[in-house]
Amino acid sequence: EALWDLLHRRIENLSLSQLGPMLFSATALVSGLNVGPRAGTITMQTKTVTPLPASVKPGVVTGEALWDLLQHAKENKYAIPAVNVVSSCSISSCLEAAAKYGGPMIVQFSRGGGQFIAGKTADNADDAACIAGSVAGALHVRQVAELYGVPVILHTDHCQRSWLPWFDGLMDANEKYFKANGEPLFSSHMLDLSEEPLEENVGTCKEYLQRMAKCDILLEMELGVTGGEEDGVDNTDIDSSRLYTQPEEVWEVYQQLSSVPNGRFTVAAAFGNVHGVYAPGNVDLQPQILHNTQKYISEKLGDGDPKPTCFVFHGGSGSSREDIRYAIEAGTIKMNIDTDTQWAFWDGVREYEAKYHDYLQGQIGNPEGETKPNKKYYDPRMALRSGEEAMAKRLCEAAEDLNCIDVLNWSK
Repeated sequence: EALWDLLHRRIENLSLSQLGPMLFSATALVSGLNVGPRAGTITMQTKTVTPLPASVKPGVVTGEALWDLLQHAKENKYAIPAVNVVSSCSISSCLEAAAKYGGPMIVQFSRGGGQFIAGKTADNADDAACIAGSVAGALHVRQVAELYGVPVILHTDHCQRSWLPWFDGLMDANEKYFKANGEPLFSSHMLDLSEEPLEENVGTCKEYLQRMAKCDILLEMELGVTGGEEDGVDNTDIDSSRLYTQPEEVWEVYQQLSSVPNGRFTVAAAFGNVHGVYAPGNVDLQPQILHNTQKYISEKLGDGDPKPTCFVFHGGSGSSREDIRYAIEAGTIKMNIDTDTQWAFWDGVREYEAKYHDYLQGQIGNPEGETKPNKKYYDPRMALRSGEEAMAKRLCEAAEDLNCIDVLNWSK
């Protein structure tokens, strides 16, 4: 049944020549993984959304308010878009989109994005520029987020072991901010030690979560490997078997991290995810793995909670709405979107240049006259604003996929 389900979802996008290899790979996948059939038709709704917890307010949310928001997402079956930002323009696009679609937003910084914000020629000894840029970006978001009237989660993306000096620098900034303000600078951080043995991955995550819990910071950790390449993380040649997490692995993580006092965490469990965007048929997502994992852990706990884990969907760009929403049904509360938003921003700039091409060939002279000035056309804000608008539009489309439209039912 899983094989026929897979074929049904993919066949209309495949040529006859592609079907043979796909049948072989699908058969191998189904026999090697306990994915099982899908449980009926996927139904999503946002018309009846429970009120947001009273702890959730417009602006940056941390600690208990953050956890309340994530539980609200899981209970109401929506996921929050998470976008890697590299400038005030991409930050503005995220906040503008959230205000338009009426839902929360996760603004996240990668190590490379932080360095770009600080300036590519800034001294980056010991990751100084990566740290400073990420902190500066977070402070910027904190200054403007409340103006948009939406809850915002401040997050950082993949951090492998060799990048821990960046992570440590961010934790220093969090602890300093917590001491002064009673909450951390960032809402959450991600550790990606998925390429390491499970014991080392979980052990390091637990060690860091013990530190993070003291100032109310949530940890996102990764199991399995997200394929493809993104911002310095290259898994293009990874063994395909590592793209699929097993329930027993998530249970081990759940047990270890749940033992940390005040520790809160999410799990980016791989189910065939790939960074980047690919032609239809080249990525084989199996969100049923998430459903199986929730069932496995729920049975282990025996407390009646059918979805005890909060999952994160990496490599979301280019995914079908069906796969996205089936993952949300399994307790996915966050989806990363980077490749599609990068393209959208560039496409907006490209369209601006195409529209005003003849006004952008010199400071003076255009189709209206040889002495006509062009300053208002080459003002950087014009092209950048076009990029912002296009990126915000794409994020509103993503919010529709994520069932995240009009979910801000504020508590009275």
